[in-house]
Amino acid sequence: MKEFWDSRYSQEAFAYGEDPNEFFSAQIGNFAPGNILFPAEGEGRNSVYAASLGWKVSAFDISSEGKKKADNLARRRQVVINYQVGDLSNINYPKEQFDAIGLIYAHFPIEVRSSYHSQLAGMLKKGGVIILEAFSKRHLAYNSNNKKVGGPGDLNLLYSIEEIRTDFKDFDFLILTEQEVELNEGLYHIGLGSVIRFVGRKI
Repeated sequence: MKEFWDSRYSQEAFAYGEDPNEFFSAQIGNFAPGNILFPAEGEGRNSVYAASLGWKVSAFDISSEGKKKADNLARRRQVVINYQVGDLSNINYPKEQFDAIGLIYAHFPIEVRSSYHSQLAGMLKKGGVIILEAFSKRHLAYNSNNKKVGGPGDLNLLYSIEEIRTDFKDFDFLILTEQEVELNEGLYHIGLGSVIRFVGRKI
């Protein structure tokens, strides 16, 4: 999997664009800046945007090519991000360190997803928020009709509202919805898709 993402992110163009995800950018402005974490952050579009708003940003991804792109984008935008290469099995952040976590198209394998979500929730302060957008299980049909919209082709990598409710049971659900959206993000998220959108506050 690392080889796949290194290959995708080694292209000159940004795979999912340089602008932040629309849902993330619409929601993050509702919260006062503090410490924020971006797992599976790729080329840095969301972390760099958060840094531009005054957030202290930590991020990680398995792709070293993603880090290169993210660091370059941060330099161009004149912001600072702390980006590490690795995954949750080898990157350890202290418990209750973060005020927010941005999970934007972080499609973890189903065997570890609930465990990862639990670990991430533990890194969040009480009252902290998670902002998540990811492809829903219904997205398979959209991907079949239009490969340009992207997203995993494996049902087990996709999300349902029920799974979000279970994984984040200790949260107040400020937003939890499944909806059809028109994506226009870089090279690989183009067209109509089905997504889960979630904003939760840790109780």
